[in-house]
Amino acid sequence: MTIYVDPPTWPGHGRLWSHLVSDVSYEELHAFAEAMGVPRRAFERDHYDLPSHRYADAVGAGAVQVSSREVVRLLTLAGLRRRKGAVPHARPYPTYPTYPTHPTPHPRSS
Repeated sequence: MTIYVDPPTWPGHGRLWSHLVSDVSYEELHAFAEAMGVPRRAFERDHYDLPSHRYADAVGAGAVQVSSREVVRLLTLAGLRRRKGAVPHARPYPTYPTYPTHPTPHPRSS
């Protein structure tokens, strides 16, 4: 189990935040966050938002310290990156219906 955390440099709601991520699965991430007592409402798309005062707790619980760029790289390589505004579990390319190459004759056209 490897969980990663970036430094608390992201401002919001009058404080700084870190991102807690997994490069294996969301289940692994949820289990780690739950063990730390981080509420599920802190989960956003592909990471947990972690206030700066909990950064040391995450590292103490075994999270590996990485840069913010590394967080994005790890999520992308693992196929777990969910970009803001993206449709959850959407295919990266459009799908089109398939049609037979030779149309079947209409039953009444004989």
